[in-house]
Amino acid sequence: MDSVSNVGVLDKAVGVLRALERHGPASLADLQHITGLPRATAHRLAAALEQHGLVRRDGDGRFCLGLGLVGLGHAAADHFPLADVARPALGALRDRTGESVQLFVREGDERRCVVSLQSPHGLRWIVPEGVLLPLAVGSAGRLLTDAGVAVGRRGWVESVEERERGVASVSAPITAGAAGVLAAVSVSGPLERLGRQPGRRFGRDVVATAAEVADALCNAS
Repeated sequence: MDSVSNVGVLDKAVGVLRALERHGPASLADLQHITGLPRATAHRLAAALEQHGLVRRDGDGRFCLGLGLVGLGHAAADHFPLADVARPALGALRDRTGESVQLFVREGDERRCVVSLQSPHGLRWIVPEGVLLPLAVGSAGRLLTDAGVAVGRRGWVESVEERERGVASVSAPITAGAAGVLAAVSVSGPLERLGRQPGRRFGRDVVATAAEVADALCNAS
């Protein structure tokens, strides 16, 4: 397991939590296989996390994410108002475009959807809130990897069938001065409606919404 923070035991413990997040309940053997940790280390870390309420056991004795994480999640959301501040502008963007709208933030080598508003169309692209997606593909992923390169002069980045066939998207960054890119606003939907140049259709709307959210965050701070 690669070190991220240069604090080995912390990286390994977080690796156990991430493994349970992505793969669900796991036996000790499964946890060892997923994380690549020695059996004794995986057991020691999982047991320690269980003592802190961050891991629990299910009826079959498998390790699962603990209920202590629920309280931490609520506390983090309460002190990080991005989703609540952004939601009105994102709702307006969804209503204006008629397409699904998402807000993504970067988490390590992935991106998490923190807000997802569905299109009113019967045929639509649905991204569940809370889901983790790769950075390497999709307009929001590439933007969160290197916004300066991705957006260029246009202020947005588009993707066509990069992560899923038949789906297109366009994204713009929410920035905060020296803090850089905080998140990405995205419009996504079926290729038959967005076309192969979704930025030409919705790029300006997405950029304007990202700027609106950035202003709202500044006023809320």
